[in-house]
Amino acid sequence: MIKVLILEDEDAASARLKKMVAEILPEAEFLAIIPGVKQGLEWFTANKNPDLIFADIQLNDGTSFDIFTQVETQSPVIFTTAYDAYALNAFKLNSVDYLLKPIKKTDLTIAIEKFKHLHYSDNKKESGNLQQLLQALQKTQQYKQRFVLRIGEHMKVIEVPDIAYFYTENKANFIITKDGKRYLSDNNLDQLESMLDPKLFFRINRQFIIGYSSIAEMFSYSKSRVLLKLNPPSKLDTIVSTERSAAFKAWLGGE
Repeated sequence: MIKVLILEDEDAASARLKKMVAEILPEAEFLAIIPGVKQGLEWFTANKNPDLIFADIQLNDGTSFDIFTQVETQSPVIFTTAYDAYALNAFKLNSVDYLLKPIKKTDLTIAIEKFKHLHYSDNKKESGNLQQLLQALQKTQQYKQRFVLRIGEHMKVIEVPDIAYFYTENKANFIITKDGKRYLSDNNLDQLESMLDPKLFFRINRQFIIGYSSIAEMFSYSKSRVLLKLNPPSKLDTIVSTERSAAFKAWLGGE
């Protein structure tokens, strides 16, 4: 059996990934599906290294990098990511495989074949140096400064400091600027989350990424959640999900 660990905070994404991996790698034994950094650190403290790790970069209380900077593992990692190409070069250089979301089964098959080649090779070698990867990503990390949008036959540039928040509705993604204007975004929220400076923007749930300056009021809500009133106002409910509430409060405090 090949012992597999999944780091993924979206239930639908983890279920889909697990199903595809099981089809491609029938000998897989799934050890756990971990949605957050805290749970990940606890798991690695109590368990032996798995044979293979699938790691979403963005977890519900941080990133998978936050785990790998605190634990030592030689396990090969296949990252799932919405990162831009500039960061993907770091993955290539450090021989760590990656899959762009939404994950295609053909790409997953190729990644697993690479892993199996390494795993079953007579001359096994490390499939990636996580410390080198983290250092390379720190050097290449550049957050989005502006968006170029196509509006009919015209093009418009929107500076990130002028953006209040992003949201999705009916499978469409929108940018709301601080002056209350709405624009259709070419990027989904998973992609946007990796493009934006996490000190300035926070994904409060599956539907919204908000800017710090867009928060007008905050109220305690049921199940430890937080209800937000945004400026400009949103016609949709803006509630910080239960699983993100702790990280949101830490973000507010600049942690």
